[in-house]
Amino acid sequence: MLKIALISDIHANLPALEACLAHVQAQQVDAVYCLGDLVGYNVWPNEVIALIRQNHIPTIKGNYDEGVGEGSDDCGCAYKTEDDRDRGKQSIAYTNQIIGEAERTYLRTLPSHLTLDFRIGQQNFRILLVHGSPRKINEYLFEDRDEASLVRIMQQAEADVLCFGHTHKPFHRILQDNTSDQIRLRHAINTGSVGKPKDGSPQGHYILLKVDSGYAGHNSNAVIADIVRFDYDVEKAARAIENSPLPNAFADMLRSGI
Repeated sequence: MLKIALISDIHANLPALEACLAHVQAQQVDAVYCLGDLVGYNVWPNEVIALIRQNHIPTIKGNYDEGVGEGSDDCGCAYKTEDDRDRGKQSIAYTNQIIGEAERTYLRTLPSHLTLDFRIGQQNFRILLVHGSPRKINEYLFEDRDEASLVRIMQQAEADVLCFGHTHKPFHRILQDNTSDQIRLRHAINTGSVGKPKDGSPQGHYILLKVDSGYAGHNSNAVIADIVRFDYDVEKAARAIENSPLPNAFADMLRSGI
C-alpha cells in the first residue's frame, strides 16, 4: 500500500510545522507533498520555507505564496468583514516586510499544481494536487459543495483523486461519476491546515493518503484518506504573534481553532 502525507496551509507557523513533520516521520510514509500557503499570519515565513526546502518536500503555490512571491498587497483571500480585510492587509504587509529575497523568489517559482500518474497492473489513475481548485488558486471547495459540481471539476481535470487545501477544514468525499456505462468513483480530499486550523480545534492536521495496489474506480476502500490531528505548542505560536506587529486576533484564532 502506497502511503503519502499531504500537508497544507502552514501559514508561517513554525512550531506547528515542526510538530507535523515529526508526526509524519513516525508514519513511515513513502512521500510528503505540500499544497501551499507557507506564509502569512505569523512570524516565521523564512524559517518555514527553509524547513520545507531542507526536507526536500515537493510544494505547490498557494494564493498567499503567490501574493508574497509577487510582492503584492493582496493575498487573494475572500475576507467576509471589513475587520478581517484590514487584518489581512496588515498580515501581508508584514510578511512582505520580513520575507527574504531568496525566499520570495522560491515562492514565485513554485508550480501551480502537481500531477501524480500511476499504473498498477492494468489500472491507470491520477492524483492531482492543487491549492484551491484545478480552476483557480483561491477557489474554495467546501465539504457541502454540490456533488455534481465536484464531479464536473474532477472530470475536467481528469483526476481520480483531487487533493486541495485553502479552506483549512479537512474532509474526504467519495463521489459517484455516473457519466459512463460503469459507475466510477472519484475522491475529493481537503488536507486541512497545519498551522491555522479553522474547524474549532487548535490541533493542526494533515492527510495520510493510502492507495491500495488493487485500486479500481469502483472500489471505495482502495483509497483511504485519514485525517490526522496532532498537538503542537500553540502558546508559542500565539505569543509570537502578540509580540509582533500582527493583530492579536490571529493569536486568539490559533488558540480557538477558528
